[in-house]
Amino acid sequence: MLSIIDRYIIGKFLKTFFFMLGIIMLFAMVFDVSEKLSDFISNKAPVSAILFEYYLNFLLFYGNLFSSMIIFISVIWFTAKMAQDTEIIPIWFSGKPFSRFVRPYMIGATVLMLISLVLNHFVIPRANKNRLEFEEKYYRNAMIVQDYQADFPDGSSVYFANYSNSDGRVNDFILQRWNDSNDLVYFLKARQALNVEGTKKWQLIDFYEKKIGFPATKINHGAKKDTIFDFQISEMAQRENHAETMTFTELTKFIDREKMKGSAWIPYFEIELHQRTSYPFAAYVLTIIGVAVSSEKRRGGIGLNIAIGLAFVFVYIFAMKMLTVASINVGFPVMLGVWIPNFLFAIAAMILYKKAQK
Repeated sequence: MLSIIDRYIIGKFLKTFFFMLGIIMLFAMVFDVSEKLSDFISNKAPVSAILFEYYLNFLLFYGNLFSSMIIFISVIWFTAKMAQDTEIIPIWFSGKPFSRFVRPYMIGATVLMLISLVLNHFVIPRANKNRLEFEEKYYRNAMIVQDYQADFPDGSSVYFANYSNSDGRVNDFILQRWNDSNDLVYFLKARQALNVEGTKKWQLIDFYEKKIGFPATKINHGAKKDTIFDFQISEMAQRENHAETMTFTELTKFIDREKMKGSAWIPYFEIELHQRTSYPFAAYVLTIIGVAVSSEKRRGGIGLNIAIGLAFVFVYIFAMKMLTVASINVGFPVMLGVWIPNFLFAIAAMILYKKAQK
């Protein structure tokens, strides 16, 4: 059963969080508009598309992405204000343990964590799909992929020299297949290849193919050929943030398929998958730290508490970025790279929590 103090703190927590979220997202949107407005105008993006396809999904994505940090700042802000207004001292004098004072904070953090978890895995990916499709159409430069090579589960390997999404043409396309004995049984080369959008249908230009077998090898070549492969160009040519458009189930299946192909993008996709869970759980750690550093009335006032809080945020972001870069570039385990900042800050939170109890 929630007491009056519980409802009071939870109410302050949620009101401060959503107020700060609104203010920060408003500033973020203003800066984004100033940066991209000329591109929107030059590409003749409709106002309705800008508002509902881009900025509505922009607010959802970035608001949720930075929610843990905003939770931290919100906790420090309203708790420090309570300490300055001498609202916390009567709670200490009531004889209640510090853990009882922290309970409503953890309830508020749980509510926001669960919302963020659902958004991360199921809602935000669909919103990102609309946002990134808008950017692809009205803002982003052409995507170019060069020297692509991958192995597919059916024993095929694909290579092409370059591809640009501006014309959709794959240049110097090569497909090879091996049997179970690792003998080459099929070779195909085309000067250009075109994938029919959204399908596995391909058109080959100036092609040469060889079917290697016994007793005879068949060779075929020509100016044009329509065929079907077990892949689409969207599987091979994709931007780094492509994983942001997939739900939890889609992303796990996609990672399994990319592992079979030996894709170099696997660490990016695994980081995206694990961060969707680790970021929301950071709300617990940052809430405890926020309460511990701001529940004491300080001579420097609220400003000192906020400065301490921002220092923690800076160190957390630095550790997170450093470890994810290590996962991508030096092979550091992705799960450890994503979760270690939470574990390290959990230790710091426990130390500060014990100190605050005294």
